[in-house]
Amino acid sequence: MKRLPMNFRAAVEAIGSDEVPVILIEIRHPELAAPIRLSTDNAELIEETPEGQIRGTRSSWRGADPATEPFLCMAASAVFPSALEQSPEAGSLVLDNLHPEMARLILSFQDIATISLAAVMADVPDIAIRQSCDLDITSATITGGEITLRYGFVAQMGQGVILRIQHDRREA
Repeated sequence: MKRLPMNFRAAVEAIGSDEVPVILIEIRHPELAAPIRLSTDNAELIEETPEGQIRGTRSSWRGADPATEPFLCMAASAVFPSALEQSPEAGSLVLDNLHPEMARLILSFQDIATISLAAVMADVPDIAIRQSCDLDITSATITGGEITLRYGFVAQMGQGVILRIQHDRREA
């Protein structure tokens, strides 16, 4: 598996380069009115609110309308599924647990949500350099500081469709 760093870390490492890698994330679930769209890029101002700025990425990846369905910035790191033929397509996503509603949403799911991830360049966010789509979220670990989602193709992993959620209430 390959860990892709957050864009600001890549930008620091690529001083003098305009090419900044970004991870786009889309989470779908039957109980959601619309997919959750997240990005590791905070370069574009999406909206100014009384509470502050909302930043993210405008991309048409997976049919999103860049004008009305932006990918909102979120501190995250992702492990893309392995490209090796003999290993199951599985990975993980770690999100900063910034608000109690994030944990409540995950805890409310009774069945499997799916996740799709793409690595894009900030200056060309519509073209995926690498992507893994429609993976089943198989477990979630929630602490006061972060949420870790593990995902893969359930059939390839030889598991039944069971969502395991571990919630450390002492830290949340």
